[in-house]
Amino acid sequence: METYVREKFAKLERHFDNVLDVHVILTVEKQRHKAEATLHVSGNNLFAECEEDDMYVAIDGLIDKLDRQVLKHKSKSKNHHRNHNEGSHRNLSANFE
Repeated sequence: METYVREKFAKLERHFDNVLDVHVILTVEKQRHKAEATLHVSGNNLFAECEEDDMYVAIDGLIDKLDRQVLKHKSKSKNHHRNHNEGSHRNLSANFE
């Protein structure tokens, strides 16, 4: 099970290599398999959980949720830097006029 989780998280890292720490919890409660994880990435913490009848399906669902969050975080991060840089250029040109 640990190998399966590690392989899945390795695929997640191909989208975003700034993962600082990962904490994964796998539990079974009343025949329901629950996978939850917290990713500590630069500037943010991402959390997701998934509950299914099968642990492998729960892990896959967890990875899908985290993948969407990572892509969203990465997009926000790029847009933030792009907008910040554009604003700096505007200020510079205003100073030269």
